Amino acid sequence: MSKTSKSLMGFNFSYLKNDIPAGIIVFLVAVPLCLGIALASGAPLFSGIIAGMVGGIVVGAISGSKLGVSGPAAGLAVIVADAIRQLGTNAEGDFSMEIGFPLFLSAVVIGGIVQILLAFLRAGIIGYYFPNSVIKGMLAAIGIIIFLKQIPHALGHDIIPDGFESFFQKDGENTFSEIWVAMGDINPAAVIISVISISILILWEQRFIKKIRLFQIIQGPLIVVVIGIIMSNFFNTTEAFTLAKDEMVNLPIASEEGGFTKLFTTPDWSRVFSSKIIITGITIAIVASLETLLCVEATDKIDPEKSITPTNRELIAQGVGNVFSGLIGGLPITQVIVRSSANIQSGGKTKVSAVFHGVLIFVSVMFAPQVMNMIPLSSLAAILFLVGYKLAKPSLFRQMSALGWEQFLPFIITIVGIVFTDLLVGIGIGLAVALFLILRKNFITPFNFRKEKEAGLIEIKLSENVTFLNKAGILQALNAVPANSKVLIDGTASEYIHPDVIEIIEDYSINAKTRNIELEVRMPDLIDKSGKDKIKLFKKKVRSSDFKEDSYFKTVFNS
Repeated sequence: MSKTSKSLMGFNFSYLKNDIPAGIIVFLVAVPLCLGIALASGAPLFSGIIAGMVGGIVVGAISGSKLGVSGPAAGLAVIVADAIRQLGTNAEGDFSMEIGFPLFLSAVVIGGIVQILLAFLRAGIIGYYFPNSVIKGMLAAIGIIIFLKQIPHALGHDIIPDGFESFFQKDGENTFSEIWVAMGDINPAAVIISVISISILILWEQRFIKKIRLFQIIQGPLIVVVIGIIMSNFFNTTEAFTLAKDEMVNLPIASEEGGFTKLFTTPDWSRVFSSKIIITGITIAIVASLETLLCVEATDKIDPEKSITPTNRELIAQGVGNVFSGLIGGLPITQVIVRSSANIQSGGKTKVSAVFHGVLIFVSVMFAPQVMNMIPLSSLAAILFLVGYKLAKPSLFRQMSALGWEQFLPFIITIVGIVFTDLLVGIGIGLAVALFLILRKNFITPFNFRKEKEAGLIEIKLSENVTFLNKAGILQALNAVPANSKVLIDGTASEYIHPDVIEIIEDYSINAKTRNIELEVRMPDLIDKSGKDKIKLFKKKVRSSDFKEDSYFKTVFNS
């Protein structure tokens, strides 16, 4: 079969042996997260499943990302919970999910439409303005959080995943205190499953295993899940090692909910033009777009082939996905780094794996929820341990440290910020530190100061961007120039020079004649926002009759 015949509607079916196993693993990782995010959002559990299906099938089909996987967003959980509560609460203060959730769905649809509009406004480039140190810090932080959040499940602590990416949880605990609580609630059955699962995954990473053709097709995580089902069924036949219901995957069963179609909800359009609905929709669009663009950037960085995702097309895909999700009762969708990294680490090659994981969610909920509910969370915890480790390898910390503290500090602070708050807050903190260091460097070194002994020339070469923050440093340098000197102020490499700095140079050109300083100034063409040519004004001022070419003061301008 030719390579062309294996491609259809933008899909590449040449790597099915990689994409199918990867899609299965992403599906297994996504299901409990979909349920947990729905729970953390205060929404019906099935709304998370719907978002997972739409994120895989609809967004995956439209997206230009090869390896990105979309689904319900933990970063939006607080916004979702607050919006549902506000929209579902009447004047007397009584809350109704039957009123609040359908109204919220109309806001999700509006959010999707706004995302599509942002794509046509070419807003997809925003993600590229975040420094690599912050993006890598985000990846490492997500890896650490994945690892920490799965420890209770590996120990058999019977809780449903809640507040996955947030430090503080709805149950009053935090990431670290939950581990301490879990230490007092250990289930030996879960621990045994976790240890065996981790051992299998480590074995599958060994070179001699990877050389075996059969094991190139059958991935280690898939073996872990199958063995987890077998072991959980065996332990449940004993009294001492029984796994509780909350220690297992928990998919809704359509027959128990009154039929499959009863699991879906449609939006309530009665207040679609109210300020609350519109503001909620815009908020969802902005936060979801930002989280998506950051995840796109991060996913492209850990892609072995270093593919570049078309970001505006991604916003369109996310917008269409959110419109579709809102219409049938799903939570807001973003691209999610946990699922995307699991896809990459499991060997995914094309977007077939993302779409396949969405199809599996649909099929499992509709036809085989009982089988899925046999999977212990301790098996999934073992898989996520490996994903987390690969995202936060010690080698990454060594690599960032070798780049210097100006790269390492934002990297570490982003990690700490995300681990102890949440994704968007942590990124904001890391970005603020990175910007501060850039401004600090620019403030400290607005120019290079060099003295040529033979020619007796003092050269002051301005940096690329000279702002008002550099006034003091430049003024001190000029004042330190001794009388009877030759001075060259070279600004030809500057893209921007603040008018205040230009004024300092103007004043210095006047003062220089009183100290018998021969001054040469080289400037680029700089136009301010009003359209006036600042440098031409500068030329006009200093080229007065007081400064003749044959005098001891000389000013030369090279545009």
